[in-house]
Amino acid sequence: MKEQPLKSLPGIPLIVAMIAVFLLSAWVMVLVPTGHAPGWALVPAIAACAIGIFVLAGLYMLEPNQAAVLNLFGRYVGTVKDNGLRWNNPFYGKKKISQRVRNFESGRLKVNELDGSPIEIAAVIVWQVVDASEAVYNVDDYESFVHIQSESALRAMATSYPYDQHEEGQLALRSHASEISQHLKNELAERLADAGVQVIDARISHLAYAPEIAQAMLQRQQANAVIAARTRIVAGAVGMVEMALSELQKSGVVVLDEERKAQMVGNLLTVLCSDRGTQPVVNTGSLY
Repeated sequence: MKEQPLKSLPGIPLIVAMIAVFLLSAWVMVLVPTGHAPGWALVPAIAACAIGIFVLAGLYMLEPNQAAVLNLFGRYVGTVKDNGLRWNNPFYGKKKISQRVRNFESGRLKVNELDGSPIEIAAVIVWQVVDASEAVYNVDDYESFVHIQSESALRAMATSYPYDQHEEGQLALRSHASEISQHLKNELAERLADAGVQVIDARISHLAYAPEIAQAMLQRQQANAVIAARTRIVAGAVGMVEMALSELQKSGVVVLDEERKAQMVGNLLTVLCSDRGTQPVVNTGSLY
């Protein structure tokens, strides 16, 4: 089912013509009883009124970004998108479809992400009907179809990614919003194409661990953060110790044996990696 444009006639000139027909018919009906018009003129006057009423049944109005899908006894005829008061065959059935941009926020869904942890997720979907005939004839209720398929696509997408990034280059729901949104948009576009719907944007509006594991996941995140920070601190401290030993050896200020080097390395690492400020003990005697 593909949309077929259909021409329509402007309705205002038709209304003006029908008003003239009704006035003329009424004038004839008034003249016949008085004898100023022959009696047979009454028949065409009544017929003209009946035809005028039938013709007026073909009038309908379309607002901007609105389309009318027309059918003749169940057979699709075409789609009219001309704005204003329009006219087509009175026998045509007419179904008006809004083509304005719409959006909605899905309910908070509880799903298991890639690692199996339960999460809560919701998304905002921006969509628009681009093919009115497909929206009418390919699905029963296109609005309900959009809502149900959006939740289904959101569930499928959420199970394809972990909540947090555990490996370098891995896509995650929390850290790669743009990539995740594009995946969701593509998933929705594929599902809604048969309904004549175009997905303009799709973005996650709510993302969190399920309440029953939220505290445990928070502790894990804090532990990961502490480990990452400690790893960076230790790496920096080792580099500084190497630099200090290298500079001392290069300048020849003091010559340290292996035991004193080990002691100096331990002291420097303690100073650099400690959470609190260290309290040095000053040796006022000999070096040994």
